[in-house]
Parts: sequence; C-alpha cells; structure tokens
Amino acid sequence: MSMLRTWMKFCTALLIGAMCLSPLYTAAQEYSTEMPNSSNPFFQENTDGSTPADTVKKKRERKPLTSYFFSDTVRSRLTFAWNVNPSYNEISVIDIDTTQNLLQVQYPFLRNGVGDAYLGNYGGATIPLNYFDRPQQRNYEFASAFYSYFVTPETARFFNVKRPFTQLAYTSAGQKRYLEEDLIVTHAQNVTPSTGFNLDYRSRGTRGQYTWQQTRDKSLSLAFSHTGRRYSVHAGYIYNSVKARENGGVVDDRAIVDSLINYELESNIPMKLSDARNTIKNNSYYLVQSFAFPFRRLTDEDFSIADMSAVFIGHSIQYNRWFRKYTDTYEGATYTDLEGKKHNFYENWYINPQQSNDSIFESLLSNRVFLQIQPWDRNGVIGLVNGGVGVDVHHYYQFGMDRYLTGNHKGENKVSYYAYGSIEGKIKRYFDWGADLKIHPFGYRQGDLRIGANAALRAFVKEKPITLSGRFLFEHRSPGYWTENYFSNHFAWFNSFSNEIETRFDVTLSAPQWGLEAGGHQSIVQNKIYWNEYGVPAQASGSVSVSGLYLQEDIGLGGLHLNHRVLMQWSTNQRVVPVPLVSAFLSYYYEFNVVKNVLRLQIGIDGRYNTPYYAFGYNPATAQFYNQREKEYGNYVLLDAFVTAKWKRMRILLKLEHWNQDLWGQRNYFQVAHYPLNPRIFKIGFSWSFYD
Repeated sequence: MSMLRTWMKFCTALLIGAMCLSPLYTAAQEYSTEMPNSSNPFFQENTDGSTPADTVKKKRERKPLTSYFFSDTVRSRLTFAWNVNPSYNEISVIDIDTTQNLLQVQYPFLRNGVGDAYLGNYGGATIPLNYFDRPQQRNYEFASAFYSYFVTPETARFFNVKRPFTQLAYTSAGQKRYLEEDLIVTHAQNVTPSTGFNLDYRSRGTRGQYTWQQTRDKSLSLAFSHTGRRYSVHAGYIYNSVKARENGGVVDDRAIVDSLINYELESNIPMKLSDARNTIKNNSYYLVQSFAFPFRRLTDEDFSIADMSAVFIGHSIQYNRWFRKYTDTYEGATYTDLEGKKHNFYENWYINPQQSNDSIFESLLSNRVFLQIQPWDRNGVIGLVNGGVGVDVHHYYQFGMDRYLTGNHKGENKVSYYAYGSIEGKIKRYFDWGADLKIHPFGYRQGDLRIGANAALRAFVKEKPITLSGRFLFEHRSPGYWTENYFSNHFAWFNSFSNEIETRFDVTLSAPQWGLEAGGHQSIVQNKIYWNEYGVPAQASGSVSVSGLYLQEDIGLGGLHLNHRVLMQWSTNQRVVPVPLVSAFLSYYYEFNVVKNVLRLQIGIDGRYNTPYYAFGYNPATAQFYNQREKEYGNYVLLDAFVTAKWKRMRILLKLEHWNQDLWGQRNYFQVAHYPLNPRIFKIGFSWSFYD
C-alpha cells in the first residue's frame, strides 16, 4: 500500500509538473521562432554588422495522426477517447462526459437502462434489474457485485488530445458524519499527434446514514497509447479497491416501514451485523500491440492504410491479480429482534467459533497472438477477418483443512487453451454484418464454445439514420471455479455442475433523431447455475426462459424534455431467475439558456419504479446476491429533484434525492431484501474541464 501511495504521489507530481511546464515550453517554442531583431536580448550582430548564421535547430514538422483506427470525423475532434479490444486489432470510440446529459445521475450503475438494485449506500454491491445486463463472468466471481465501480483493460480509456485535457469533478452529500462523496480526476496529454498518455482516478463512497454502512471504492488507470500508420500499442496499469463495512440489513423491515416504530435518526435503527468487513483489491497490467503489412508499398501520399489491403499481426498480454478478505466476529453477528429475541446472522462457524478471517486469491495470466486480414478496406463488404489463439493460466488459493493439515499452501493452477476468430463487413452505409467464434479444444474449460452473429440494416430519412439490428449468441460454458470449490468459516461447498447452455436473441430498433430505441431479448438457458435461497450455488434442472421488451423514448417539446425508459421481463422460473415484470426510469426536465453560450440550466425530476417481485437478498460473507423467497419488494416510486447548469466549461449539480420520502405514507423503499435505500438527502457537485 505504501508503494502505491508513493507511486500516486510521483504521478501527481509528474502531472503537476507537466501542466506547469507545458505553457512555458510552448512559449519558449514561440519565442525561439521569432525573426531576429534588436528587441530580442539573445540576438547579437557580428562585429562587421552582418547577421550571424542561424545556429538554432529548426523545428521538426509534426506528422499528423494517420491511424487507420479513426475516421476523418473522429480525427478532426479537439479531444476524443476510445477503448481497446485485447483480443483483436480493434478499438471502440466512446463519448467523453462533458455535457449536461444525465449529469444528475451520479451513480454509474444507474446511468444505463433502468439501472441496478443496490444496498442503498454508494460504493456498495449492486445487481442490474435487467437480466440481460447481469454479469455472466466466471473469473473473479466474488467481485462481480461491485462490477460497476471497476476499471478493466476492456473499459480503460485512451485519449487523443490536440491540447492537454484535464477534468476535475467532485460531488458531496449529507452532513459530515454521514458524508457521501465522489472525486474524479482525469488528465490526458499527447506527446505527438499519434502518441499520448492519460490518467484516470476515481474515489467514491459514503460514511453511511445507517449504522456500520461505510464504503470506499478507488480506481486508478494509467494508460499509454501509440496509434501510428502501421504500428499501434496500448499499455496500462489498473488498480481497483473496495473497502466496505457490511451491516447485513435491518433487523426487522418494520423499523423502516411501520411509521409507529419511530427512530429519530437512521443511525439508531438496529442492524444485523456490527463489525463485518469486505476488502477487495485488484492489480492489472496489460499490453496490446499490432503491426501492419500493406500489400503495396506506402508513399507519402498515403495518409492512412484504412482503405487498402493489409495484414496485421498482433499480440496481447494481461495479468490480473484479485484478492478478497472477509472478517467478522460471533458477537458482532449476534443481534436482537424487535421482540427481544437473540439471533446469529450465520448458521455455521466451521473454522473458528469466535471470528472469521476468510481470504481468497485469484490471478489470471492471458497471452494471445492474433492475425487480422483487411482484404480490401476496413469498410468493405468483407472488411476484416480476425483469428487468434490464446492461453490462460489461472491460479486459485483459499484456506482449506487439507492445506492446513498437510502444510501445502500453493493453491491450484489450471491452464486453458482456446482459439477464436471473427469476420465483419459493410455494404456502403446501409448494412453491417458480422460473426464470431471461440472454442476451447483442450485444457481447463475444455469443450466451451461460443458462437455469435450480428447484422444491422440502416435507412436514412433526411440523412438521419434509422437502424434495425439483431444479435444471436449460442454459448456452452463450464461453471466457475468458486461455484464448485469453496471453504470458509460460514459456507462450504464442493459441487460438480454440468455445463450451462444458453441461446440468446436480441433485436433493436433505434432512431436517434427522434430519441427512440426499442428492443426485444430472449434467452433460453439449460442447467442454469444460480445462488439459491440458502445463499449457496445451485443448478436448475431443465431449461429457464427469460424474455424482455425495452423502450426508450426521449420526447422534446421546445425546452421541455420527457424521457422514458421502460423494461418488461418474464421468467419461466422466478426461483432461478427473479425479475420484476416492469421496471422504469423517467426523467422530466425543462432546459433553457440563461445567457446564450454562457449559462444553460436544466430543472427537473427523476423517478424510478419496479413492480413487486422476490427481490434479491445479499450475503456479506460471499459478497453475492441470492434468490431469497421470504418476501416480495417493489411498488415504490423513488423521486429526485435536480437543477444542473452548464457555465462555459463547468457543470454544476444541485439535487434533492428521495425528496418524496414519507410524503404519501408509504415507506417500503427497499430494492434488496432488508436493505433500505437512503432517506432524503441533498447533493451538490461540479465538474470542470480544462483544455490547456
């Protein structure tokens, strides 16, 4: 930890130094290129009155950005960002958040679709209400509940900036003793038009309005990129951490719901756990590079090889280390209900009857070599053909009685080998298509198979697109390591599950100019693995079918905006896959200029709702959501009022969250069993972008 702090201090000093020296360096360059005259104190004439020979080295001409990754439209932007695909020679251009759009939605897990169910505290565990958005990962399963806070090599941002770009953002809420805060620092700078580096840092969390609810999540991403005409490289380091106090939820829901049971402060409401903690740490290192071999010799007139035949050879390597630790005591897990009866939160204390100190370690080393063929150009009928092979080296470690008795603490290693490929193309701007395949022929995960296909048909009305797209996915996947092997103080299981077989279909119709997006989803899963009502992994027999319909419509009437996101879902087995029938996010606001091109305001209300269903329970000892069957939750409208402002490069937020608390007599504000959402709270925040 001390090394990390030293490294962060060094990076901060380097960043400040670069920001301070950059204008001096620019000024020096401008000064050195002045025409010699008597006003220049460093200019001297020869004794004979002649001008001396120019001994100043001429400024080398900077070559423009010539990467085949970026179109002319993207290349012309002052600042743009992208993510890299570690398996292919591909990137995805992404938006930089500098607008007022959804500024009032601070929590990352609430920004997409209808959002997640969560424990109420910022920085705590979450799970999407939309089944089709729920994490399906088999690696790092015990960190999956915190997925929305993590940076990964797939989501790390890379920047290209014509001028140094810095963004600072800070949001706070509540009194000091309950303080919730969010700090974001981003800096990006290019050394050349093709070479740059950036830093992304985020710290978020809360001291908690309820007892023992404090959380603190941190993420740091250091990234370097070079996107040249033939050679490209993306490299970086990522650090993620979660520190969460786990209170187990309220002793009795009546402490929240029943208005006759009145606690003056939320911090006085009794909780089930008083000293449990979860700690998660992750370190990631990655490198993705490729080199192009055009089929004809390049000349100075060839600005980019995006429109010519070429072959790309690439390599990527990633190393991920994950560590999780859970602690508690028997005394801290003992609570008294409203009738005065004592209970213990956990039924079993296998290792130590007085306290828990469970830790697990997991690492993954991925090494891939890939080939990309560009038969004609990247936007051709057959634009790209990809293929690659890879090897994953897994290492798992946990405490076990056999290791304790034998003294073998080396853990378990597993190696999986796989091959993958894809093909994609376009017919002008009207039709896109693609297909992909991944197979594990031998080793760990032997027999795993993934087949996908996608297509998009596009029409234009007054040069504005209407897109109908579809996606098919078939996956045959083996169970995750931790769902079959786990031993701790409270839970132990040794399972032998069959492979899951899932078939998915997705169809989406989008018309951005009308603010319309509609979609349908269908999934059929055989041998579904899930976390049952006892909080342990189980496997369903037969098939489970899940269907979904999604509609997003943003209606603009002058300055009035009426934005709707509605999701309907059906599950043939709610015990295995619980979903609410209807989930919705509505945002109504009025937008107007106070001073044109200087100050713009949005004033509005956000609302969230879902129908009653057997919402998930959450178990702190495993950091997993499970399918509780004790009680249904839902049918509560959560309303937020907000004002956002865009003042030149600064964005400002004022928000009263959950302002309707107690207004209509209903207090059933739970999204996860026994975990109440925060009561009414006021937030203030700002985000400031610098381009120099």
